[in-house]
Amino acid sequence: MTNDAYTVAHLEADLRTFRDERDWAKFHDPKSLVLALVGEGGELAELFQWIPADEAQAEFSAGRRRERAAEEMADVLIYLVNLADVLGIDLVTSAREKMRVARERFPVERHRGTAPVKT
Repeated sequence: MTNDAYTVAHLEADLRTFRDERDWAKFHDPKSLVLALVGEGGELAELFQWIPADEAQAEFSAGRRRERAAEEMADVLIYLVNLADVLGIDLVTSAREKMRVARERFPVERHRGTAPVKT
């Protein structure tokens, strides 16, 4: 299957099969998945920790740093998809709704070129 045809639903099904073949469902409670997700996010952040912001793009454009970032991003995605599966949340629907709200909250004509302020 090409990347174009591989959806979040396919990934969710593959991860569920992987989990179930190993009898790991008993370890995939929401709390444990959230903690694993945060841990993997921390590992991703650690890769960037001491790299100046203006150098990060170049530092991660190729080579081992890029590979490590891709590995950690995959771990984050896997735990996020597993968590959504356990909670019965459709990530694509949730993300689309979040974008709809963001478009209303931050219209282009008022927010172009400005950093959003969290309120």
